[in-house]
Amino acid sequence: MVNSVMFKTLWQATLDTLYMVGAAVVIAEAIGLPIGILLVITDKDHILPNRWINSLLNLIVNIGRSIPFIILLVAIIPFTRWLMGTYIGTTAVIVPLTVAAIPFVARVVESSLREVDPGVIEAAQAMGASPWQIIIKVLLPEALPSLVLGFTLTAVNLVGYSAMAGTVGGGGLGDVAIRFGYQRFRADVIVYTVIILVVIVQLLQMLGNWLAKKLAKN
Repeated sequence: MVNSVMFKTLWQATLDTLYMVGAAVVIAEAIGLPIGILLVITDKDHILPNRWINSLLNLIVNIGRSIPFIILLVAIIPFTRWLMGTYIGTTAVIVPLTVAAIPFVARVVESSLREVDPGVIEAAQAMGASPWQIIIKVLLPEALPSLVLGFTLTAVNLVGYSAMAGTVGGGGLGDVAIRFGYQRFRADVIVYTVIILVVIVQLLQMLGNWLAKKLAKN
């Protein structure tokens, strides 16, 4: 059984994990969404082809996605400390979580927008729609269910990343598993944190699936 002290510790760690993941997802989507859009519209034969911009963005995104999170977490400690004043704690960990998620979000957006029927885009162009109108009124609405599923996948991945952040004092469930479970040889604490993480992931996935289906029917 979980005593009252451990229950409070696990509860606070769960809230910290949700806070870290939620903030990182919102910021990453705000930055990754326009990058993903640019990856699509600047491609050849699309509405605003530009080989140089497209190649540069592809290079940046590929580099970002190729770095394992645990390495990225340590590599950008100076940047995190400069931006947040520290690299330890739940708020500070939002920085590496966001940096890791941005290229992933960009690829998710790119993949979703490429699923839009080219015929719909051509029809909008034939009616005189501007590139901005095509993005806002055609691409994003048509790809919305796929985008929701992609953003759900991003959130799920960040739950796992946030647990890894516990290795450098990042707070959340990963920190509890290491400090109270691994370092104190308490297997039960590790089991509790794993169960909570599994529940969080399942709830996120169920919510994302439900919302995507609802949007697809509209």
